[in-house]
Amino acid sequence: MRTIKAIHKANYAPIADLITHNPLPSAKLRQIDPFIFLNHHGPQVYKPNNNGLPFGPHPHRGMETVTVIIDGDIMHKDSEGHVSVIEAGGIQWMTAGSGLIHAEVSSDEFKKKGGNLEILQLWLNLPAKHKMTAPFYKGLQKNDIPEITIEEGVKMNLISGTYNNTSGAFESMTNVFLSTLFLEANKTMELSIPIGNSIFFYVIKGQVTVGGEKVNSLNLIEFNSESENFAFSTTQESIILFGHAKPFAEPMVAQGPFVMNTQEEIMQAYQDYQNGKFGAWKH
Repeated sequence: MRTIKAIHKANYAPIADLITHNPLPSAKLRQIDPFIFLNHHGPQVYKPNNNGLPFGPHPHRGMETVTVIIDGDIMHKDSEGHVSVIEAGGIQWMTAGSGLIHAEVSSDEFKKKGGNLEILQLWLNLPAKHKMTAPFYKGLQKNDIPEITIEEGVKMNLISGTYNNTSGAFESMTNVFLSTLFLEANKTMELSIPIGNSIFFYVIKGQVTVGGEKVNSLNLIEFNSESENFAFSTTQESIILFGHAKPFAEPMVAQGPFVMNTQEEIMQAYQDYQNGKFGAWKH
């Protein structure tokens, strides 16, 4: 059975009036290769006539973002011309690749009416061979995400990868398996994961027991990779962001919005952005 290597409590790092917890990276954990960054925004309630999410236009290169909307909504705009509003239960997948500019803000309706908000954004690294791939964006609503009932009280929303012949909503160019798991209290889940694959396991809500240890919400569990067998149980109703992938085992240099393999590539990314090579912001 897979065993726990370490448990990492998310750091409380609010952004303006946005409640934010950040378990990755941290002083003790740089990455769970190829999973490199997670921000957990909320849960919180926005009053009417609010400013919404604060993420105005900014560039990215060399990585992907997967945004999970638990509650509220998020409006995506980018320099490739994509615009969408994804609501609760939906997912956004953006491949920055060679570079683009995007903004992530709340819809006009949410800013006017307010409401509950809880959103997670996970960054996935790209290997050297895909760093300069063409940018890509796709946003899907809740009904477009496959929901698999594993047993009564245990459901999986399959973002990417396959589970029991069901394919995820998005196709990962790096074969990342990614899902959100929804479990009632006192449920057990068993999964088979290739030896050597990194496991990403973040407790969004509730409490789970893994290897005899109880782990509360806002914790990221780092696992050893000695077995294909993986299991956990819930002591409370729980939501988990769960994934696994083969590590790239490549050098990683992350600086601001760019994730590359060398410092020279980071400097080139800043230069290209300043020279307008990430597209024009027309919104």
